Amino acid sequence: MVCLGNICRSPLAEGILRSKCDTLIVDSAGTASYHVGEPPDHRAINVARKNGIDISNLRARQFSINDFEEFDFIFAMDTNNYKDIINLTKSNEHKKKVFLILDKLNQSNQNVPDPYYGGDEGFNKVFNLLKKACNAIIEKY
Repeated sequence: MVCLGNICRSPLAEGILRSKCDTLIVDSAGTASYHVGEPPDHRAINVARKNGIDISNLRARQFSINDFEEFDFIFAMDTNNYKDIINLTKSNEHKKKVFLILDKLNQSNQNVPDPYYGGDEGFNKVFNLLKKACNAIIEKY
């Protein structure tokens, strides 16, 4: 699960998917290094907690080229992060692993909005979008 800073969308997606299937190895990262080592945004922690998921122990990290070897699927939260990830690929095999997470919902707007500059309602909306996407991932894989 990859977003820009790894403190809002991608840790929520990681927590949601982990809560749905404990046999998967799920991780999250950011394409930028702004928040490396920091916990998720307190609003992300709160909305996850409200929904029975604890993401407070997660810490931000930057996406790495090694992630292409470590993971079978890489889900980007929006088209900008998708492009940044694709620009790091060295092979078609790596490119085949990268998806926009909302592609799984066949939505016209494929971007999970970044709730960072908004209020709690934005985090609730993002949580619900990611929950639907994670359900679709579990059903498909």
